[in-house]
Amino acid sequence: MDRSRLTRWAAPVAFLAAITIGALVVRAGLDHGRHHHAQTPSTTVTSTTKKTHGHRPKQAVRWYTVVSGDTLAAIAAKTGTTVAALEHLNPGIDPTALRIGKKIRVQ
Repeated sequence: MDRSRLTRWAAPVAFLAAITIGALVVRAGLDHGRHHHAQTPSTTVTSTTKKTHGHRPKQAVRWYTVVSGDTLAAIAAKTGTTVAALEHLNPGIDPTALRIGKKIRVQ
């Protein structure tokens, strides 16, 4: 093979190899994090007491912290409620864009 032809292709091939290796390393790290959370789910439900005036009894307010892989249906099942109730308690919540660590009201 001619030396000029070799040098013409060496840089682009090395660049593509570096990009491919970098993408694989990043993906492996992301997959590892996803599997780690899937193996050890941490459900956090907290309760607070709502102050009321008058003769109504105090109502406990419960919050849930979103973890990786959660959907509204999964959260409803974990907390013993319905998706409709979660949507009512959390106006403006986007069921397709739940953020990990976000606290949502479940009661």
